[in-house]
Amino acid sequence: MGWASRGIRAAGLLARADDLLPRKDDWTRGRVGGNLTAGVMVALVALPLALGFGVASGVGAGAGIATAVVAGAVAAVFGGSHVQVSGPTGAMTVVLIPIVAAHGADGVLVVGLMAGLMLLVLSVTGAGRAIRYVPIPVVEGFTVGIAVIIALQQLPAALGVEAHGEKILVLAADAVSAWLSSPEWLTPATTIATVAVILVVGRVRPGMPTALLLVALATLVNALADGGLTTIGHIPTGLPAPHLPDVPWADIDSLVLAAAAVTALGALESLLSATVSDAMTVGERHDPDRELFGQGLANVVSPLFGGIPATAAIARTAVNVRAGATSRLAALTHAVLLLLVVLVAARWVSEVPLASLAGVLIATAVQMVRVSSLTALVRSTRGDAVTLLITAGATIAFDLVVAVIIGFVVAGFFALQQTAGTVRLEETPLDETDHVAEERQLLDEHIICFRLEGPLFFAAAHDFLLELAEVSRVRVVVLRMSHLTTVDATGAHVLADTIGRLERRGITVMLSGVRPMHVRVLRELGVHDRLAHEKHFFATTPEAIEHARVHAARIEHAAEDARGADA
Repeated sequence: MGWASRGIRAAGLLARADDLLPRKDDWTRGRVGGNLTAGVMVALVALPLALGFGVASGVGAGAGIATAVVAGAVAAVFGGSHVQVSGPTGAMTVVLIPIVAAHGADGVLVVGLMAGLMLLVLSVTGAGRAIRYVPIPVVEGFTVGIAVIIALQQLPAALGVEAHGEKILVLAADAVSAWLSSPEWLTPATTIATVAVILVVGRVRPGMPTALLLVALATLVNALADGGLTTIGHIPTGLPAPHLPDVPWADIDSLVLAAAAVTALGALESLLSATVSDAMTVGERHDPDRELFGQGLANVVSPLFGGIPATAAIARTAVNVRAGATSRLAALTHAVLLLLVVLVAARWVSEVPLASLAGVLIATAVQMVRVSSLTALVRSTRGDAVTLLITAGATIAFDLVVAVIIGFVVAGFFALQQTAGTVRLEETPLDETDHVAEERQLLDEHIICFRLEGPLFFAAAHDFLLELAEVSRVRVVVLRMSHLTTVDATGAHVLADTIGRLERRGITVMLSGVRPMHVRVLRELGVHDRLAHEKHFFATTPEAIEHARVHAARIEHAAEDARGADA
């Protein structure tokens, strides 16, 4: 019995490992040319960021480049998203500064190594799936906040000035003040022109590598004009030889605590970035546990080459998606190109104007914000609107971890308020309320009914609806909504996603008994749009079932005719 039990556990571990390892279809998505172009564009954007974050962390520009190359390549191969780009980030830099001050560069490398091991443990235990409980308004608010931060971070380069400040608002104010004291128009004009052309051409010809062409043009013009714009400047050549960092054993307790903080930030930033990238693409769904595995492995390998802790980078991921990336080839190309740059092409890339790169990032920030999605959330419920605005503000004013915690608290408050406010003591008539026997009979007709009861909000939406998306061997699903008490943005979003999955598999979805108070939320957040037909809303369940029978019979007859034609 003991051997059998151990064999079962071993088989389970092997199956789990297989889920986390790379697969063949990771590399067969979309056109090769489009992914290579996206990788080139991301590499150009990532290069100055890697240099800057390396310097800002206190470890050095070489550490930033090593992180972008090594962690970027490892996470691209082993991560859970097809379009995610990893490397050093601004949020992580803020956490690393006090570690460098207290323990030096080797302390940071040790912290990165321990954080990588912790992330690997989280991936094996399935902790990544917890990201699905983050409410949609929190994700959207976080996205808006990050977009604003990305844009504000570019102000010094966009205005051609030096600016200082740990907080982004202080940095932006310092940049504007420095420019006003001695205004110069060539640099901001270059940035504004870059932003305008990218946004306009992006609407007319979305597949065109506009940003790459503009950066190349700006570099050429600046060189011919004898350097009117500030460029990237000196770039270190080569990567350090792999080596184990010296562990300051006397400070191991504080290093473990620092590693735990880096782990939490790395997991949260990477999973939220993957969620945001899913929203920016069509049909993309990341694997959260595999993403933690990839990030963990990247942070184990990166310190061996002198790299600092890395996470998925939302700005670079957004550039990747907007440039047309559809597979991991784009992120891997970005890492390989960065390596080639530091080996053979550092001199030429050092001439790229910072103003043009600032324009690329500002345009990316603008494109990250989906106005239609924000408008739908603001119109859906007061709680969703307040949660979105507070999360966005907290992201800008504080940091990622604090913002998500605040967003959770606010979303939880409104969810509980909604739940408490919908409790009613109602007399339930015995007739026409329970269709259990009829529902069993309907299974023979390839029709299935589900009754949703109680609140459908962020804490409860996924568990039921993700199971619903797995139904098979039916042609029509009827969702009975009359007993639903609460619907928030996350619940409606998951419902719309579930309906979309079923419809794509040829399963028609019909809704019955939707309460008037919920109709507006479902309309604003796209549930109506996912139905095969706008008229698949019914006032009562019997009406929905009658139509479902007609629909299922029509499909069955069409299938029989097709089989007869084949015969």
